[in-house]
Amino acid sequence: MYFWIINISLVFLLCVFFAGILIPKILLISFRKKLFDVPDERKIHTSIVPRLGGIAFKPVIFFSIALLLGVNLILGRPEIFAELEANVAELSFGFCTVMILYLVGMADDLIGVRYRAKFVVQILCAVLFIAGGVWIDNLYGIFGISDLSAWIGYPLTILVVVFIINAINLIDGIDGLASGLSGVALLSYGLAFMHLQQYIYAMLSFATLGVLVPFFYYNVFGNPEHGRKIFMGDTGSLTIGIMLCFLSIKLSLYTPTRDTFLYNPAALAFSPLMIPCLDVVRVFIHRIRMKKNPFMPDKSHIHHKLLALGMPQRKAMVTIVSLSLIFSLCNVVLSQYININLLLIMDILVWTGANIWLTNKIEHRNLNPNYR
Repeated sequence: MYFWIINISLVFLLCVFFAGILIPKILLISFRKKLFDVPDERKIHTSIVPRLGGIAFKPVIFFSIALLLGVNLILGRPEIFAELEANVAELSFGFCTVMILYLVGMADDLIGVRYRAKFVVQILCAVLFIAGGVWIDNLYGIFGISDLSAWIGYPLTILVVVFIINAINLIDGIDGLASGLSGVALLSYGLAFMHLQQYIYAMLSFATLGVLVPFFYYNVFGNPEHGRKIFMGDTGSLTIGIMLCFLSIKLSLYTPTRDTFLYNPAALAFSPLMIPCLDVVRVFIHRIRMKKNPFMPDKSHIHHKLLALGMPQRKAMVTIVSLSLIFSLCNVVLSQYININLLLIMDILVWTGANIWLTNKIEHRNLNPNYR
């Protein structure tokens, strides 16, 4: 146990350290090559900001894990290699999907990629998950369904992968929001995998969390006037999105026992992603009702509503991330005592009610200029 705690801590610290070195270099290159996210009427930022922060994510994660593997080999500690061997198919195909989406994201940030092409690539990544054995084979009581056949589980896995990736991509609207929500999910997954003694996945969770720490600092606290602010871009959101897909679906495959914990695996795996997923569903329904293209960006996300009420960006980000943490904890704990379908209905009602309340507050504010 201590061996794994040391390795997990080291991979987290290595990722924080290397990402902290690499991100300033990316900032320097972005300014020299004029690779910026230029403000427009839809965007919230008012200064030119580099959008290539996500370029640091995949290389730092892979390098840090590979470095620890080498160090363990030199020190004659084979435990980590036994864990890798037991999960070699899943990890091999999983790393391939990260590489593919990382390259697609980089191409999108530099020259642009049509969303239809991105959908095709995301479906390919889901197929690779399935090839590696990571697919949804049980709904654990959702809609009264438990075990799933491959004929249902495979298409469902593809749908879930595409949905989660785009949910993370679309929620990336204000400073620190996507990285903050992803950080909450990664911390949850890392602790859950440690408890389940699936340590290689705990390492992967904390490694990904590690690269988000320095990025979050530059994204939230960086001063654009001094050239210290950066966005993750599609490279970052797609990379983090596919990592969250891989970890969440893998976590949903565990079988609860009294030796581990009796929380519903579906609640444990997908509750940390509840906020971005519910927000995307609501936004898509809203755009369709307004007879707009559901894939075209607008200002109907939850963070846009908070900003419309006059809430500062940072406060809006902290509010949404805190809500995500509360949703995650409540769902996981209550899944021991409440039927998963009732829990899901409660989540939807709470989220819908919160959005209706925000909409009414915004309308009241617009009708009353002196409203505070």
